[in-house]
Amino acid sequence: MAQSPDKIGKKAAETTTAINTLVGLRRSDFVKSLGVLVKTAAKQPKPFAKHLGQYGKELVEIAKGNSELEPDRRDRRFKDETWEKNPIYKRGLQSWLAMRKELKGWIEDSGATEPDKVRANFMLDIIIDSLAPTNTLLGNPAAMKKLYETGGTSVLKGMKNAYDDLRNNGGMPSQVDGRPFKVGENIANSKGAVVYKDEMLELIQYQPTTDQVYKIPIMIIPPQINKFYANDLAPNKSIIRFLASRGYQVFAVSWRNPTRQHSHWGLANYVQALIDATDVVQKVSKSKRINVSGACSGGITTALFLSELAARGDNRVNAYSLMVCVLDGKKSDSEVGLFVTDGAIEAARRHSAKKGILSGDELARSFAWMRPNDLIWNYVVNNYLLGEDPPPFDVLFWNNDTTNLPAQLHSDYLDIFGDKRFRPDSMVEFMGHIVDLQSVTQDGFMVAGVTDHITPWKACYRNVHLFGGEIDFVLSSSGHIQSLLNPPGNPKAKYFSNAEFPEKADEWVGGAEQIDGSWWPRWDEWLSVRSGEMKKSPRSLGTKAYPPLSKAPGTYVFT
Repeated sequence: MAQSPDKIGKKAAETTTAINTLVGLRRSDFVKSLGVLVKTAAKQPKPFAKHLGQYGKELVEIAKGNSELEPDRRDRRFKDETWEKNPIYKRGLQSWLAMRKELKGWIEDSGATEPDKVRANFMLDIIIDSLAPTNTLLGNPAAMKKLYETGGTSVLKGMKNAYDDLRNNGGMPSQVDGRPFKVGENIANSKGAVVYKDEMLELIQYQPTTDQVYKIPIMIIPPQINKFYANDLAPNKSIIRFLASRGYQVFAVSWRNPTRQHSHWGLANYVQALIDATDVVQKVSKSKRINVSGACSGGITTALFLSELAARGDNRVNAYSLMVCVLDGKKSDSEVGLFVTDGAIEAARRHSAKKGILSGDELARSFAWMRPNDLIWNYVVNNYLLGEDPPPFDVLFWNNDTTNLPAQLHSDYLDIFGDKRFRPDSMVEFMGHIVDLQSVTQDGFMVAGVTDHITPWKACYRNVHLFGGEIDFVLSSSGHIQSLLNPPGNPKAKYFSNAEFPEKADEWVGGAEQIDGSWWPRWDEWLSVRSGEMKKSPRSLGTKAYPPLSKAPGTYVFT
């Protein structure tokens, strides 16, 4: 069944904004965008007067009980039946909906340029959603019911939660109850050992779980932005366990969490660290060839690693996989991209250079404010107004286990946004060679997510035209991390595939086939024919030259 671009685009739109906060965004740029709209409106007052008048008329209809305004059925904030049955709450909700409707209409009729409209709408969404009646105790019927049912203890618990967040979470509402999770015990607990360690990474070899294994191993290259164990959460959604169960020799990189003293670490250092680590994988597995898989920012590092090997004439990599990774980002990929200016990029560079790192907590707050309904107001209601603890969810626990970025690495990422080094005609030098993905002629497997708000799928799709080898590209129906944690057995899982790769992503998806189920078995089938023959599983981990140093998940994961 083919999916139209409109249907997939509509689904993607449900997840608010696509963004990469690494490129740097300044408050002044947001304020400026609103200023442009106000100036435009001042020059053309008729649209504002028109929508102000319509807003007044709608308020009269609301007061009479004649308004037909109602929230989107998919908006979970207004599921409580009180919003429909209680006239006070209904009128309050409709007044808010009327304000949003007419402000949106004013922007549309303002005469501003399309980019300015997009910027204004983005800012307006943040402001209007902060004013939603659900975000206050009196305005939230579920919170008021809880207050009555608990004799006021829900408010006391909410105040305690707010106090704890002020003290321990930088004033942001906690997204997860992390108490049930212990790294190395009930998550990140696949059996293995660190067989190599240097200043930047630990290399973990995992225990095979089959009698025979493929001769060519696979090494997982995680993002530098998060801990590596997204690949090894609960046993039923562990990529590492899945690969081991299918007969692969699995190695994984665990990056060290850098501090100020590591501010000089840049992409060249990380690529060299991967070269050193794959030397060890070759020796431990006794294989001249290896497969690699990189995700998100780890995919950027993987691409530069592959380009560098190609420039050296080094064919150690047999095949590669890139997961939810954008190599050729454009401002038009997201609304926030339209706020990115040269000044914002340089301000971001100066900010991390001054501190030596870009802290993980800072990145997390930036991401949260780009999706405030899902990542802020949802938890304000749950934690403070209802007095509930946030849920104990392993994915959110991992997501909140943040890492820092060295200032040089952050600067290098900013350079990539500007120099477009992965394009064939860029002629950008890296580690003494011109970056050239066309010279990477190995087969590649790529995955993107329809509702991915971090690495938009259309931007990921551009990767298929950057490399020189045969590509298989699949589009998962999930978001960023959910696209990766997509084990077989989920009845809602599906993905899209098209063997043809037209220039435009919309054309690709217009001719794509919808396939029910997880993409993992497809990846397994693709990987198996690129992993060599089978051999007897090794009896022990490591070698005499590279003996086990510590049990998986290693020590860097706790830094």
